[in-house]
Amino acid sequence: MTGKKALVLALVVLAGCKTVTTTEPGVVGVERKQNMIVSSGAVNSSAENSYRKLTAEAAGKGQLNRDPAQVARVRGIAQRLIARTATFRVDAPSWRWEENVITSKEVNAWCMPGGKIAVYTGLIERLQPTDDELAAVMGHEIAHALREHGRERASQAMAQGIGVAVVGTALGLGGGAQDLSQLVLDLTFNLPNSRVDELEADQIGVELAARAGYDPRAAVTLWEKMQKLGKSQPPQFLSTHPSHSNRINELREASAKVLPLYEAARAKR
Repeated sequence: MTGKKALVLALVVLAGCKTVTTTEPGVVGVERKQNMIVSSGAVNSSAENSYRKLTAEAAGKGQLNRDPAQVARVRGIAQRLIARTATFRVDAPSWRWEENVITSKEVNAWCMPGGKIAVYTGLIERLQPTDDELAAVMGHEIAHALREHGRERASQAMAQGIGVAVVGTALGLGGGAQDLSQLVLDLTFNLPNSRVDELEADQIGVELAARAGYDPRAAVTLWEKMQKLGKSQPPQFLSTHPSHSNRINELREASAKVLPLYEAARAKR
């Protein structure tokens, strides 16, 4: 590809960049607009393919949904949280949600774009979370999907990659086309989220939990349990936060905002 053609291609792709509002602000007030190049459909399709491969691999090793009680618990909490996602985006309750439990010593949980959830047994067994605490974890992960953080980061990476490709072509350095599928997988599963993404997921997560009738203050006690794990690193879903004290303070502030929602939800149950 000539330098001129590469530049034209980059301009065409970048012209498709849109500034979007993925979610309503909620009581917690998450209102940051996001720039997207990649479509939701492309990201969600790639995420679903990756989820299929990961769960099939776990099933092949006898590590998928081994404990019916754990699976029922995770899916029950998920359904209550999912029912409240319409607060942030009206289309979310109708997504093709899935929840599975993977046997692993790793203390981790995640939600891929489009609502593909996994909770690891290491989190359940090592932290011994209450239902409120498990809802805090899952609400946080669901919030990443609602905000389309994976799509946003894929768009950022693609924009940067296009710039590098154009410069490289102009200088005669060559370079191949990006593999969107691998890019999406890396950014939505393998790599940690940014500090901004994690803060947004914390805020939306506590509101989801509160609206579903789970005590939002459990996000604080969950983190305190993490501190008791000793010198081990925090799990991947919490890995990009700052100091324990700063995180706890932020979670306390967010929980206080949504406490009336929790109390109202409890009164209806």
